[in-house]
Amino acid sequence: MKYINSENYKHEHGDKIGVLLVNLGTPEAPTKAAVKPYLKQFLSDPRVVEIPRVIWYMILNGIILPFRSKRSAHAYQQIWTEQGSPLLANTASLCGGVVKRMAQKHPNLVVDFAMRYGKPDMESKLQSLLDKGATKLIVLPLYPQYSATTTGSTFDEIARLFSKRRWFPELRFVNQYHDDPNYIEALANKVKAHWQQHGKAEKLVLSFHGIPKRFWLNGDPYVCQCFKTARLLAEKLELTKDEMLTCFQSRFGKAEWVQPYLEGTLKALPGKGVKSVQVFSPGFSVDCLETLEEIAVENKEYFEDAGGERFQYIPCLNDDESHVDMIMNVIERHASGWDLADGQSPEAHAEANANLRQSVIDKEEELSQISSVTSV
Repeated sequence: MKYINSENYKHEHGDKIGVLLVNLGTPEAPTKAAVKPYLKQFLSDPRVVEIPRVIWYMILNGIILPFRSKRSAHAYQQIWTEQGSPLLANTASLCGGVVKRMAQKHPNLVVDFAMRYGKPDMESKLQSLLDKGATKLIVLPLYPQYSATTTGSTFDEIARLFSKRRWFPELRFVNQYHDDPNYIEALANKVKAHWQQHGKAEKLVLSFHGIPKRFWLNGDPYVCQCFKTARLLAEKLELTKDEMLTCFQSRFGKAEWVQPYLEGTLKALPGKGVKSVQVFSPGFSVDCLETLEEIAVENKEYFEDAGGERFQYIPCLNDDESHVDMIMNVIERHASGWDLADGQSPEAHAEANANLRQSVIDKEEELSQISSVTSV
C-alpha cells in the first residue's frame, strides 16, 4: 500500500490542536443532477442501509435514485436560500462563531467544519488542519445523540482517511452530548424564547430523526438517548407528561421504524381535541431539509388538514450564542490535558526543538561512550 506522506516535515511546525466539526451533508444545488450523486454517496454507506450490498445496489440504482432524486430536488427548492443550502450556511455560521470565540480564548486551537457526505469533504478539511500545524485532533460530529448511522459513520470515515496516511495526529472523538447540561440549557432557552414571543401551544412536540427499530434492538443507543434528552428538557421546562410528546420522523422504506411516528401523531392530535402544537427538533444541531421542509411545511399540512388550527415550528439552535458556548464547552472538556493556550511562536517552537535535538545528540554520545567502555 502506498501511504500519503507528510512532506518536508519539521519539528518547528508547531503543536496546534485541530477541531473538526462534522455535519451530515447537502447537495451543492437544488437540482436533480446535484442531488443524485449526493444521495448515492449517502445511501451507499453501509452504516445507513444495512442490506446485502448486491441487493441494495440494484434497488438503489434501479429504483431509488431515478425517482427520489427528482422528488428530493423539489423539496430542496422549497428551502434553498440566497446563501445556498440552509444546512451548509447554518453549519458555517455556527463554526464561524466558534472560531471567533476560540481565537480570543484559545489561540492554540484551529477550528473548521466538514460534511460527511458532499462538500466541503472531510479529507480536504483534515488536510487543511494538518497543514496549519495540528498535531492533536478533536472530531466533533454535530449529532447530540449517538447513532451508528451518523456518528458511527463519521468515525468510519476518519479511520478510513487516517489508514491511508503515514502519520496522523493524536485523536479524540466526541461520540455524543445528549445529556450535556449546557446542551439541555440551550434547548430550554430556545423554547422559552419562542414562548415569550408567541405564547405556549397545547402541546410541545419533540421530533427526532428516526432509525429502523431493529437497529435499536441490536444495540444502537440512539433512541434511549433521544428519550433522555426529552426527559431532561421536560424537567428543565417544568412540563408535565400531558404537555409534551416525543416522536420520530423521516421514515424510509417498508421496515418498522422507532415509534411514535411524527406524521401519524400530528394527524391524530386534532381528533383528540388538540388544536395547537409547537414542534421542536433537539436532535438537529442546525436547521436543514428535515426541519424546514419535512416538519415546517409537510407535517404542518398534515396537522392542519386533520383539523389543527395553530402549528408553529421552533428553529434549531443554529448559531445562537448559547449553542456556540455549548460547543466550546464540549471542545474544552475533550481537550483536557492538552495545552489550550500554547500560542508559542514558530521561533519559540524551533528553539525548543533545537534544544531537544541537541539533548538527543548528547545522550547518543553518552551511550556510545558507555558502550565502548563496556566492550573493552
